[in-house]
Amino acid sequence: MQYTQLGYIGINASDRAAWRAFAGEYLGMQVVDGSNGSLALRMDERGHRFLIEPAQNDGLAFLGLETTGLEELEAAATRFQALGLEVERGSPEECKQRHVQNMFWLRDPDGYRVELYCNPVVADEPFSPARPIGGFRAGALGFGHLVLQTCNFGEMEEFYLQTIGMRLTDYTDGSPFRASFMHVNPRHHSLALIEFDQPGIHHIMVEYHYIDDVGRLYDMALKDPESIAVTLGRHANDHVLSFYTFSPGGFMIETGWAGRLIDVDQWQPELIFGPSIWGHERHWLPPERRAAARTIVETAAEKGILEPTAVTQSPAFKLNDDVE
Repeated sequence: MQYTQLGYIGINASDRAAWRAFAGEYLGMQVVDGSNGSLALRMDERGHRFLIEPAQNDGLAFLGLETTGLEELEAAATRFQALGLEVERGSPEECKQRHVQNMFWLRDPDGYRVELYCNPVVADEPFSPARPIGGFRAGALGFGHLVLQTCNFGEMEEFYLQTIGMRLTDYTDGSPFRASFMHVNPRHHSLALIEFDQPGIHHIMVEYHYIDDVGRLYDMALKDPESIAVTLGRHANDHVLSFYTFSPGGFMIETGWAGRLIDVDQWQPELIFGPSIWGHERHWLPPERRAAARTIVETAAEKGILEPTAVTQSPAFKLNDDVE
């Protein structure tokens, strides 16, 4: 099965007004009023990347995986049905709301709605951020990544790797938590799973073109320190420089810069020594695991671990030949 990106995500929201302010005034996304009281959050030329839907409870409504075309989409539906999975075709109204021409869906072991689609529709109007930013690194890479916490780690991992057909990028061995990171395109990971005592969204990552936008966002977050779930730091696997904020839905939003791209044809899964090489004090972890995470970054410092920044697919970067 071939996917081009994790293209969109749906979020159930009990506080629509809070999401409007968080997405626009804080993150800088373009907020558009959608049907049935929903909010469409734009990051690029697509009609939306996030769809905030009014609900009594907060959480994941659906995620959307983009396929290469209708033939691939229909073949996937046939294969899933042959495996005994219940597959439903998206209604015309749902496809219109998702800004896609074709879509079907099924559910993963934790009950989340996984939508497969093709032929996305580009918005009539260009992306217009809610405040001055240099834009998001989305496009062909998708909106960013989604991390789900689950108490059914083995079943969920098998579903996304074996049934859906994502590819394993790397994984941790349980210190400070067990996790698997999966890719569908050169973005290091589009989906990850973390073993936890309750299911839900762990965090969603969006990436900015400019480090300055991440820094200014951190300045904004520092005005309300309790909103910061994970301090500024850099990851060991995807090399993103980022920090995390609590969203109106209770889960975290990671805002980052300079994510690593991988060669999907040559990549071999590997065990990583830990989640971060510096920073990223994780306020969401219990004390003993938080201490373990701190030990990992201290060990990385003692070893002098350094990682390059190798992002040129962004307007924020100029090659030497382009500099006069």
